[in-house]
Amino acid sequence: MQADTFEVTGGRQMKGTLTPQGAKNEALQIISAVLLTADEIVISNIPDILDVRLLIDLLKGLGVKVGQIGSDSFSFRADDIDLEYLNSPEFNQKAKKIRGSVMLIGPLLTRFGRAYLPKPGGDKIGRRRLDTHFLGFEKLGAEFKYDDARGLFYIESPRLKGTYMLMDEISVTGTANVVMAAVLAEGTTQIYNAACEPYVQQLCKMLTSMGAKISGIGSNLLTIEGVEKLGGTQHRLLPDMIEIGSFIALAAMTNSDITIKDCQIPELGNIPYTFERMGVKMEYIGDDIRVIPQDEIEIHTFIDGSILTIYDAPWPGFTPDLMSVILVLATQAKGSVLIHQKMFESRLFFVDKLIDMGAQIILCDPHRATVIGQNRKIPLRGIEMTSPDIRAGVALLIAALSAKGKSVIHNIHQIDRGYQNIDKRLNAIGAQIIRG
Repeated sequence: MQADTFEVTGGRQMKGTLTPQGAKNEALQIISAVLLTADEIVISNIPDILDVRLLIDLLKGLGVKVGQIGSDSFSFRADDIDLEYLNSPEFNQKAKKIRGSVMLIGPLLTRFGRAYLPKPGGDKIGRRRLDTHFLGFEKLGAEFKYDDARGLFYIESPRLKGTYMLMDEISVTGTANVVMAAVLAEGTTQIYNAACEPYVQQLCKMLTSMGAKISGIGSNLLTIEGVEKLGGTQHRLLPDMIEIGSFIALAAMTNSDITIKDCQIPELGNIPYTFERMGVKMEYIGDDIRVIPQDEIEIHTFIDGSILTIYDAPWPGFTPDLMSVILVLATQAKGSVLIHQKMFESRLFFVDKLIDMGAQIILCDPHRATVIGQNRKIPLRGIEMTSPDIRAGVALLIAALSAKGKSVIHNIHQIDRGYQNIDKRLNAIGAQIIRG
């Protein structure tokens, strides 16, 4: 049985450099897009994480020729696709494991006229409905059916037709999926209320390099003129902004001197500014971010002196994937902050572990928690705990690395789903994490 625990010795200061992996959320979209053409696509800076490996396995099962041409670079050629694999027990079993499998539907539907998918897995962080995806496909002319007994989605269309649509929510994966479907549809598609996260922008830029006609990239109104065929291309993934934010929190929480390399700072939006409001001091050296060690991290207040509120919102708002690490950071800062997790109602339930570690947190409701920072006067204490999802898992790892004594974190495959060799990379700069 694969090792699924971390034993963490906390209270150690770290020093050195960390290079962020390629963006997980971008990778799942970009890799799915290889199904849109029979020509070769080369993708670099692919993170070696569980969710990505599972998605590549699904593509191999469909008949995509996959070649590794470097440590983080792969070639893909989808020139002989076996659609019958979609009906196999193997596909059904593998696709259930990752939520990213839903990104296969748009490319399969628009190029081959049909797609089937079991209800995908992923983090248990509250309701994460797929309506936006399928409503978008239906507006493009597809017929959708859901087999409740088997938990299977069926969607078919001989040829999608462009249309205007107002998306019912600003969904990153929903926008990406509908964009991939629309690029080969007949006529023009306009998507209003589209997500404009860097992941979606990157996907649109890659599709454009393949011959798609997309305007409005970076805005919430995308216009797509359908084309008959797409060609091959080369694409490099952005560094993972969630990992960059996690490393900033880790350095600040453990009072460590860490430089994060090649961050592509202009693509980080308000992530650095949000950490600055939390009291973290950073130095920007070209595209690198150095987190400056501080004995005291003081949380800012609003101009009128009231308690700061950090909340998540669709891009260019603050990403929900960093709310967990912001909350952990606040436990040892000076001052108080209200964490308002608007987008997912179960993401704050991990705070009970932090309370067990000695943090002063009031969980107001499933969406809001008030953190009373202890200004490092009362350090967190090591405990035994379980990782509930990717982002909470890394937040708990950061808490354990700052805590006094030893902590044991179970269920670390959740962390491995989103963070590549995180234990080895942190141990290299002075952490003490034993995988067991």
